This record gives sequence, C-alpha cells and structure tokens, in this order.
Amino acid sequence: MTAYRIPATGDPGLQPERTSLSWVRTSLAIAVNALLALRAGLVAGEPALLAVGVLLFAAAGAAVVVGVVRRRQLMGELLTITPPRGVLVGVALITLVASAAGVASILVEGRP
Repeated sequence: MTAYRIPATGDPGLQPERTSLSWVRTSLAIAVNALLALRAGLVAGEPALLAVGVLLFAAAGAAVVVGVVRRRQLMGELLTITPPRGVLVGVALITLVASAAGVASILVEGRP
C-alpha cells in the first residue's frame, strides 16, 4: 500500500485534531495496560510481565509520535491520506501484545 496524497484544497477542518486525539487515546490505553502489566509483574515476581510492561510503555510513546506526525501530514499542503503500512501493522501487533499482557496479568494475580 503506497501513500495516497492529494493537494490541500483549503481548510482541513477538525480532521487533523481528531486524528491526533485518537492517537493520544490509543497511547493512553496502551500506557494503562503497561501499568497493569508492570504491577502484576512486580507483585507476582514475573520478569516476563515486567518486560512486556516496558515494551508497552515504549509503544505508547511511539503512538504519541505517530499522532503528531499524522497531524502534520493532514495539515500540510500535500495531504497524506493513508498512514504507512508499518504503522498499521505495528498498532495491530501492539494491540495483541497488550491484550495478552492483560490476560496474563489477570491469570498471574489469580494464581495462589
């Protein structure tokens, strides 16, 4: 999938801001899941959950960066409509990792 670009025709409206805010919400969700994974890893003494928590915090920071870049892409003179394929695949993978970490943190805490 190549980037689809079109010339800006005028005021972009609120689309860049909405896109940026959606990336911020995504990064907050990932960061909260990272906190849960870190807490479960510390309480249960599971280094794997600690590592996943740190990975998720890095992913949350990356989501903020992507949000800033997408906002700039949508506010320029040449609008980049489609996000890069790597970003879409990365978000999908991080979502799977975050989901697995959430399930693992529940299972670890429920263990006697």
